[in-house]
Amino acid sequence: MPKIVFVEPDGTEKEFEVADGLSVLEAAHKNGVDLEGACEGSLACSTCHVVLDEDWFDKLDEPSEDEEDMLDLAFGLTETSRLGCQIIMSDELDGLRVKLPSATRNMMVDK
Repeated sequence: MPKIVFVEPDGTEKEFEVADGLSVLEAAHKNGVDLEGACEGSLACSTCHVVLDEDWFDKLDEPSEDEEDMLDLAFGLTETSRLGCQIIMSDELDGLRVKLPSATRNMMVDK
């Protein structure tokens, strides 16, 4: 099973083994990591926004146009931002490190 490391905004790191096929969002929820996912992974919000190290970012497929549209709404967007619901864990991503932003922007609540 691949491992994932969540880096909290304060720098605290939490490492977990997760099953192949789980999204980063699902892995966070199963392990009590505070990653919102207001749309429950349906690619309709940006609340599961995470930031990857460039090395990991380059190993992923390009984000879809729909993901890029949602990322445009994310708080603290960076060049290596992705949505956690769109990153699917596999053995190739063993050791993946994702940084959680200090805030999220939930358009359904933040009106």
